[in-house]
Amino acid sequence: MPNRSLDIHLFQSGGGVFLDWSTRYQIAVGVARGLSYLHDGCRDRIIHCDVKPENILLGASLLPKIADFGMAKFVGRDFSRVLTTMRGTKGYLAPEWIGGTAITPKVDVYSYGMVLLELVSGRRNAGEQYCTASGSGDDDAAREELAFFPMEAARELVKGPGVVSVSSLLDGKLCGDADLVEVERACKVACWCIQDDEADRPTMGEVVQILEGVLDCDMPPLPRLLETIFGRPHSSTEQQTTTVSGTSTSQPFTSGSGSHN
Repeated sequence: MPNRSLDIHLFQSGGGVFLDWSTRYQIAVGVARGLSYLHDGCRDRIIHCDVKPENILLGASLLPKIADFGMAKFVGRDFSRVLTTMRGTKGYLAPEWIGGTAITPKVDVYSYGMVLLELVSGRRNAGEQYCTASGSGDDDAAREELAFFPMEAARELVKGPGVVSVSSLLDGKLCGDADLVEVERACKVACWCIQDDEADRPTMGEVVQILEGVLDCDMPPLPRLLETIFGRPHSSTEQQTTTVSGTSTSQPFTSGSGSHN
């Protein structure tokens, strides 16, 4: 492919072309459509099992192609899941891989959510570190912690409208030049994609419809497993998390007010 893989343009300084927000959103929708076809448009369901920026190739017009099916699993239409050995790439693996349970196409949905957040931020989800000070007792020395962007994005979302602009989550290289409605939509659907329970994640077909504005989605709760691994949320967001979780419905994805047929 003439423009190589997505990671080169997102993460490597001077290694690729600048991706403006419109192009990033186009890539997000294109990859979602591709995965939806693999999951629901083929004779057998195809679970890619290794969705990540390195496996998203960009054509001459920066249109995405999903590549590297070396780890893919085929699931007959008569079956809903398949048992297989763990495969994929650290940072994009759904929790069910770790649990050793049979997988469904929802493992690709989880990986896609991680990629979508990287499209928003322009950096590896766990690729940067920051220093914080405890501010008490003998622990005044700054300690280094992993700045995990998915939790950062989820916490900002659950604060609710008017508390913080989603522009704070954007890649600084974009200089704020983005459709903030699309940015919020992308962050919300990404946080649904990375929910612990596969049943809470949308299908890739639903992801396409959400990104295209056909479906609306409720505010996602904080992913519990990631919250456990990367620390408790700030007190200002904890109450909001409980509220969102408590009011979530069995159908968080509904027809959008601006939907089209």
